Amino acid sequence: MTESAQSHGTVQWHGTTIIGVKKGGQTVIAGDGQVSMGNTVMKPNARKVRRIGKDDKVIAGFAGATADAFTLFERLEKKLEQYSGQLLRAAVELAKDWRTDKYLRNLEALMIVADKDALLVLTGNGDVLEPDGNSDSQIAAIGSGGNYALAAARALDAYEQDAETIATKAMAVAAEICVFTNDSVTVEKI
Repeated sequence: MTESAQSHGTVQWHGTTIIGVKKGGQTVIAGDGQVSMGNTVMKPNARKVRRIGKDDKVIAGFAGATADAFTLFERLEKKLEQYSGQLLRAAVELAKDWRTDKYLRNLEALMIVADKDALLVLTGNGDVLEPDGNSDSQIAAIGSGGNYALAAARALDAYEQDAETIATKAMAVAAEICVFTNDSVTVEKI
């Protein structure tokens, strides 16, 4: 949702930082708020992390084109409804559609989604990835500052027990390093 590239007269949006941390029975997704077009910050406080689903028991964050991400949020909500709130099943079915549907295949976004049981990364390649880690601690990150946030969170994981603290400190590190990430952070937790 940040750095842009001109391609045949259209602007393509890329970037942002989203991190998901699952630890000690708590799951958190945090994301920055910067929307940039080229070298210009268009909006400093966008909300890229939100609750979805009928009972708001799923949280999701996106990196990529905003309109594409909202399309995916809507599709995931429909899948959650169709599969009685089972996030893993809904995510797999969305990934299948995303990979095979001619319209969806062109969407440029990545998502981190979570409920009380699962933390997943969804991609347009049909991937539903569960991050490495043990049953007590998992961390995933996407976007232009994702690798910075991921590295910071992994370093903090051994010393910090609170998932929200890990996520917010990792986002602060990413904001200091990645020019397409700012310190206006939205956090949702389950």
